[in-house]
Amino acid sequence: MATHPAANVESKQVESKQAETKQPAAHERARPLALVTGASAGLGREFALLLAERGHDLVVVARREERLVALKKEVAEKYGVRTKIVVEDLSHVAAPRRILDELRASKLEVDFLVNNAGYAINGGFAENEWSAHADFLQVMVTSWLHLAHGLLPAMVRKGRGRVLNVSSLASLCPEPPGSLYAPSKALMTTASRALRFELLGTGVHCTALCPGFTYTEFHDALGVRAQMDTMPKYMWQHARPVCLAGLEGVERNKAIVVPGAFNKTAAALCRVLPYSLTSKLIPKAVVER
Repeated sequence: MATHPAANVESKQVESKQAETKQPAAHERARPLALVTGASAGLGREFALLLAERGHDLVVVARREERLVALKKEVAEKYGVRTKIVVEDLSHVAAPRRILDELRASKLEVDFLVNNAGYAINGGFAENEWSAHADFLQVMVTSWLHLAHGLLPAMVRKGRGRVLNVSSLASLCPEPPGSLYAPSKALMTTASRALRFELLGTGVHCTALCPGFTYTEFHDALGVRAQMDTMPKYMWQHARPVCLAGLEGVERNKAIVVPGAFNKTAAALCRVLPYSLTSKLIPKAVVER
């Protein structure tokens, strides 16, 4: 039996409408995915908030699960982004591999990596047990390199990606006595420059962010808040402008970003003045911690 032409038109219109309804809604479409380590507090938390504000889904890594749960709820309510929580202690040798395996099992590809996790050890080098230094170096040197090594191939394959390594002004200035903090950050800064050079032309950017003294929980955890509070206010910055400078810098594929006028001046002086002079400019509160 012949079908009336109008029926064919109506049928095609119905099929077209059905096809349209099957298209994913805007909020269901894939968003870029950012992984932030040390996301439970300080710069890491601020980076997670800013990236969520810019439309990134998140993978947040830290030891304190309750803080990550609170962060997940906050970004979902404010920005409607999805967040995967990974509770890991990066001082464990196997932690980076477990994170990478979890991403693979969840079929997640990271577009933006923020290597932020870090801390400092109070006291001199010989005063602390070697196990404390070993854990410190695992977090500050090995873990972030391991994550970058695991995630960069997919970024290069896609022709896009961002790696922002949160280093320190300390990596560009004389090292306080006895501490491995500045040497570990110096490696992060120089390794970031080397990675950036290797990645030129791939669409993947790599930047070292080198902030100075920043208002976070860092010095509270170190137990030196009272000493730090004796330092002039002009030497300090708040977390948000530091993170914004880092995000802007990695988009521009800058090798090193030093946020803040005071920090820029200090970094410039450390480049041109002899070590014998700049080493005498280390703040007393830092030397005596």
